[in-house]
Amino acid sequence: METDTRHSELLKRGEKVAGKATIAIFLLAVTKYIVGHFFQSRILIADAYHNGVDVLAIFASWFGLHLASRKKSAKFPYGLYKAENFVTFVIGALITWAGIENLGEGYKKLFVPAPDTSFPVFPVIVGAISLIVSYVVARSERQTGAFIHSGALQANASEAFLDIGISAVVLGGVLLAYAKIPYIEGLTIMFISVLIIRLGIMNIWTPMLILMDANLDPKLQAQIEEKISHIKGVKEITDIKIRQSGPFKIVECKIATKPSISVFKAHELADTIEDLIENQYRDIESVFVHIEPIRQLELSAIVPVNEINGMDSKVYGHFGRAPYFLIMKLDKTGKTEIEDFYYNEFLGEKDRIHIGVKVIRAILMHDLDIVFTPKIGEIAFHLLKDHFVDIYKADEGTTVKEVALRYVNGGLDEILTPHPAEESEVLYIVEDS
Repeated sequence: METDTRHSELLKRGEKVAGKATIAIFLLAVTKYIVGHFFQSRILIADAYHNGVDVLAIFASWFGLHLASRKKSAKFPYGLYKAENFVTFVIGALITWAGIENLGEGYKKLFVPAPDTSFPVFPVIVGAISLIVSYVVARSERQTGAFIHSGALQANASEAFLDIGISAVVLGGVLLAYAKIPYIEGLTIMFISVLIIRLGIMNIWTPMLILMDANLDPKLQAQIEEKISHIKGVKEITDIKIRQSGPFKIVECKIATKPSISVFKAHELADTIEDLIENQYRDIESVFVHIEPIRQLELSAIVPVNEINGMDSKVYGHFGRAPYFLIMKLDKTGKTEIEDFYYNEFLGEKDRIHIGVKVIRAILMHDLDIVFTPKIGEIAFHLLKDHFVDIYKADEGTTVKEVALRYVNGGLDEILTPHPAEESEVLYIVEDS
């Protein structure tokens, strides 16, 4: 709900800027047309038509933002954000059409001699005012469009910045036409038209890709994948999709994790991923996370042992107080490979409080999947579970080879609860006696 409110506020901010820009450009277009018609300046009239198309385009972006800011409904559960993309497409079509029309007018003017007129004072003043208004509108639209990630506003901002150059060309064309430079009026109009057509095509292409759900931000996709890969419990990222919807993005993730985790832990993992992405990227409207079980061919396991004797090492009776730990790779066929032996450096007198926890924190760097042990303390148990590590009961005195074989054949029970803390304290006293 908080995210929806924030997005609605951003859209309303863009809507307000588009409304002001519509009024400003409309007044400018009317002024250009009146002055151009009164002083017989075809260049100024052509630019007035161009501004008229801008008015329609900016109004369309205002209307698109207005629709996008409306609340989600049962009929539109994803909101009306894509209305802004559709409107941007229409903007591009209008701009392209206006450019083609002006191109024809400019070609006709090549064969019409310039009339004898007095110095065009008012057209020059209007041309100068047009430069200033175009800059103010362009700057406002670009800043707001970039802030709220509005394609329509940024498209209009690009057009408005182009208007600055066009206004300068128009101003120069008016002065050169007064000087009766051959073909200058027609060439100026045609030059303006080509720029308009180019901008129109650009504004058609991008929203068309968005409406077809093209991935336009592979860099963001790579960033999200990198961030998710460091979250505890994520074993594999099978797919990430990003869809642009108006000024916002919708992210879909497929994440693989251990098949043994509970439904609660799976939901907790999904919530962690969603919060991470939404909190770091303001333009992401929603995140959908699909959790599926990973198909691991090889697992990393650790066993507390009382000696270093390869796969014939025997299981020690208590996890935290074992003198050594054997770390191995284990596949579904029963093939095992010893990866390392770890000496329990916490057996000293001062370190024996919560010794299992200290051992676990030291060995978690091995990216463990399984712990085999006869018993384990409460805090150590929950610490392992928080890191998505499965715990299986291995009988004291059996060899590591026997433990691995029984696990592959489904002969080991999973430890679902730790042994009581009181039992650990008694064992600790007996060992010290």
